Amino acid sequence: MSWSVVPAAEFAAHAGRWRALHAAGPASPLLAADFVEALLAVFGTGKEVLAWHGRGSDTDAMTILTPSRRGIWTTFQPSQAPVGLWLQRGAEPPGSLARDLLRKLPGLALMAGLTQCDPMLVARPADSATVRTIDYIRTARITMKGAGGFEAFWEARGKNLRNNLKKQRNRLRQDGVETQLEILRAPHEMAQAVADYGRLEGSGWKAAGGTAVEAANEQGRFYRLMLEAFAARGAASVYRYRVGGQLAAMDLCVEGGGCIVVLKTAYDESMARQLSPALLMREEACRQLFEEARFERIEFYGRVMEWHLRWTDEVRTMYHLNAYRWPGLARLHARARSGGDSIQPGSAPAA
Repeated sequence: MSWSVVPAAEFAAHAGRWRALHAAGPASPLLAADFVEALLAVFGTGKEVLAWHGRGSDTDAMTILTPSRRGIWTTFQPSQAPVGLWLQRGAEPPGSLARDLLRKLPGLALMAGLTQCDPMLVARPADSATVRTIDYIRTARITMKGAGGFEAFWEARGKNLRNNLKKQRNRLRQDGVETQLEILRAPHEMAQAVADYGRLEGSGWKAAGGTAVEAANEQGRFYRLMLEAFAARGAASVYRYRVGGQLAAMDLCVEGGGCIVVLKTAYDESMARQLSPALLMREEACRQLFEEARFERIEFYGRVMEWHLRWTDEVRTMYHLNAYRWPGLARLHARARSGGDSIQPGSAPAA
């Protein structure tokens, strides 16, 4: 088997190969073809390449890479992509495959960096003379399968969390304030859902930093395009939570591979002095997900926060992987890192 490399602008012509390989592996929704297509459509620069390893129609690895610095390539990694775009089946170490790919990339490729790897999707290899890995972040999940149902799960949560949310619900009930959890799944609902989400997020601290989703900005266009594609095959869900008729919190989610992934969460920060709207929403959403039993787990991705640890103790460490053309480059990079070099993950992920 060998590597083939084409411009990533040709992804549509090879999407069938990507879908087949995706279906043969863990099938994370974050690596589904329609997620990748939306990333490329909105955030692609035209410099990206699509590469696959195989013979004929038999493919065991695929990736999308972009040039980072001279001689350095990394997986295409917009901030909206929680995991690096690397698909693989079989037992061959990803570092070996990535190192073989260096010979096929344009120019003299010295290093390939696979960023934000999930060990659930790609097993973390041992370091070698030409392959190094480094911790990225710790991320959390909730395993529902075999957990004994929602009541058993909820009873295992901390007493403070359970009592706090119970008091909030009692106070709302006493004040005659109703709550409502809506779940949007249809393609025609996604545009309004993203617009609603943008207004909710734009009312908080992210607006000041310019990082909030807006219906008309790149983030908004990506989430609408991607969610509409997922919804067309029944794999998108947007949770919208109202308190007293007012939009209070939202989750943007995608589904597949036995899991539901919470991509984005926003809540009305003006309510936060008296209520925890996102946590109230999550309690109701979790209860429903446990009762439906459609998924094995809930994935949060992103860096573990204090609130995650109130909901789960299941935490794993994601990692970056560097594959070097020659052992001397790996040693040189290691020395540069130990001396405080400014190489950063994403441009040349440190190992």
